[in-house]
Amino acid sequence: MPRLSAAAPAALAVPPDSRTRFLDAALHLIRAKGYEATTIDDLCAAAGLTKGSFFHHFKSKEDLALSAAQHFADRADGLFSNASYRALADPLERLLAYVDHRRALITGELPEYTCLLGTMVQETYDTHPALRAACERHLGDHVDMLAQDIADAKRRFAPRARWSADSLGVYIQATLQGAFIFAKARQDPRAADDCLAHLRRYLVMLFEPSKSKE
Repeated sequence: MPRLSAAAPAALAVPPDSRTRFLDAALHLIRAKGYEATTIDDLCAAAGLTKGSFFHHFKSKEDLALSAAQHFADRADGLFSNASYRALADPLERLLAYVDHRRALITGELPEYTCLLGTMVQETYDTHPALRAACERHLGDHVDMLAQDIADAKRRFAPRARWSADSLGVYIQATLQGAFIFAKARQDPRAADDCLAHLRRYLVMLFEPSKSKE
């Protein structure tokens, strides 16, 4: 998922409340260290708040992580729903511009552009079922957003294709998550960018008339 950081001008920025400070700390720390390695002490230190404040807002680290997943998803929804490419009339152009937008977000340090949901679900899918379910739900919501443009593009450019809009949306998400894994392994954002460049080329070929039966 996306790079999520404060964008308001300093003169207009409103200091976040203590709950939001914990959530923002979780977005960074879990993407940087992983869920299990991130402690409540770490979260308090990063947020600049006390344990008393933590337990005022959250029952446990898992409770915080569930809220952080929602916090991450809400920010991502706002980021993509308000992106300029949403105004493009052609659904295929919107889909390709989405990939371009994702590539533009791959800058800075790893925790700034990697996906909280993908990071958490890889680590907790078998040990924390509530976290797995939350990550699956939020990832699925993002697939649903993509599937709307995919379905429109499919009707227009590849009406006889046997694949579904949902399956292609899942594939795009799988490619993104895999791209982030290689960026982590190589400590290099170019690894992720190369993956998304190949994804864009694949989408262009997929919607060519000669490929419509695939």
